[in-house]
Amino acid sequence: MHATAGGSSEPNATEREPLLSRDADDNQSDVSKNYASVDVRTVTLLDPEDEESVNLEDHVPEHKRQLGPLSAASLIFNRVIGTGIFATPSVILRSSGSVGLSLVMWLLGATVALCGTAVYIELGTGLPRNGGEKNYLEYIYRQPKLLVTCIYAMYAVLTGWQAASCSVFGEYALHAWNPSQPPSPTAARLAGVLCITVALVLHGTMLKAGVRIQNALGLFKLFILVGIAFSGLASLLRLPGFRLVNPPHNFEWGKMWKGSLQGGANAFVTGLFNVIWCFIGYSNANYALAEVRDPVRTIKRAAPLAMLAVTLVYFLVNVAYLAVVDKEEIVGSGRIVAALHFGKLWGVGAERAVSIIVAMSTLGNILAVLFTHGRVVQELGREGVLPFSSIFASNKPFNAPFAGLFEQWLVTSGLVLLVPPGDAYLFMLNLSSYPLAIINTFVSGGLVFIHLPDAWLPTRLQELRASYGWRPPFAAWTAVVVFFLLSNVFLVAVPLIPPSHGYRVYERLPYWLHVLVAWAISLGGVVYWYVWCVWLPRRGGYTLVREWVRDDDGTTRRVVRKVKAT
Repeated sequence: MHATAGGSSEPNATEREPLLSRDADDNQSDVSKNYASVDVRTVTLLDPEDEESVNLEDHVPEHKRQLGPLSAASLIFNRVIGTGIFATPSVILRSSGSVGLSLVMWLLGATVALCGTAVYIELGTGLPRNGGEKNYLEYIYRQPKLLVTCIYAMYAVLTGWQAASCSVFGEYALHAWNPSQPPSPTAARLAGVLCITVALVLHGTMLKAGVRIQNALGLFKLFILVGIAFSGLASLLRLPGFRLVNPPHNFEWGKMWKGSLQGGANAFVTGLFNVIWCFIGYSNANYALAEVRDPVRTIKRAAPLAMLAVTLVYFLVNVAYLAVVDKEEIVGSGRIVAALHFGKLWGVGAERAVSIIVAMSTLGNILAVLFTHGRVVQELGREGVLPFSSIFASNKPFNAPFAGLFEQWLVTSGLVLLVPPGDAYLFMLNLSSYPLAIINTFVSGGLVFIHLPDAWLPTRLQELRASYGWRPPFAAWTAVVVFFLLSNVFLVAVPLIPPSHGYRVYERLPYWLHVLVAWAISLGGVVYWYVWCVWLPRRGGYTLVREWVRDDDGTTRRVVRKVKAT
């Protein structure tokens, strides 16, 4: 069905292992280790000099580790901050009913994000490889072999992670170009596709230039958000140039809590759901850890730094908005709250700057997501689970995973151009967000199992956990992991609850559509695994065997071969 050859070069060394059965005669002299979901043996290097330049644990030549702490932090910062902080505060304020409760909700979202950061630091330091959740799911859910890999592959390949951001970029870039005329949907879509095409060219053919631009956009966002925060504080202090004629009184204690929970529990839950999604992205650097210099030390520093910076600027920017714009005006306006903030301080003409800021912020988000998810597709190619795996696994011809980046470009562009307008943006956003909650639920659930005391587990499960040998350089507190698991169960469950009367998730689509599509993708992964790994081998009388091979550039990957049953 999709067995691949070993590539253009002769492999230096290989080691076979059957996917659905154990080798009858295991060579006890070989050095064994756990890699992903399969027990395999370390690739033997024929040239001892190669050992100087290759990290055997991660199978990545040292010269390919080109990302430093700034780049790792930028991957997280750019992924988390897209359009949410510019638009979502009005939704949160409306859902909470009061200024005070809305700020509490932002703090709750930050708590969930910081717990998720701790979880992914533990996982990243324990398995410092490219691929992110692919590695963690394979490590925890080992049987049946390759089942979780195939399910995750469906999500990674079929989900257009950047589609919603591309649509937003097109709209705001054209609005910045001509503020007097709303852009047509077709023009906005084409501008969005042009944006991700530029991102493909940068990351696919000019790796260093793409990373530099990505880092610069991260610093630009930080500068802009800090500027908004200080402008709000300056307005509160009534400094010259920031003094308002009729300042709002949102922080007066009596007014601050007025209207709390007036929309009921359903509105509060919906608002909290939106807050948590504004912090999604703390795992983004984990997808590219094999390309980070000193990955364990770097992720332990870069991830907390990035998320603490996000938390601080999110809170201060919300304070800045409320210091300048009255609560009722924020709740009643359909515009981006940042536009109201700029307009109050510097006039309506300054709102054009908001379009430029949002477009640039979204561009940074698109670059960061494409960079990491292109590498996820490459790792799936290196596992041998994709058709034409040797192509997806390669870094040729530009020393970058161009095939994986191109696959993400193709799916994203297709969604941007083909999904009908109206509910398109929200549906694409939910379709990229909801699967993350499902994945995080299984990842954190598995980590909770690893963390549980022996006294809570039967003997059989104690033996299973002992077989993991999980001793990462950083370990999150068990309470933090449990809290993160519960938060993701919340994110998975809430979209299943019918919305309250008078509230619609979509204008025309059923509220559960993105949930159905996400679970259908999971089912598609199960079917793909069964046909490839079980049904076809039984019908054809062969066993699938994966072999380690080393390519010319020093990286290792697996190829899948059919071995006739004897």
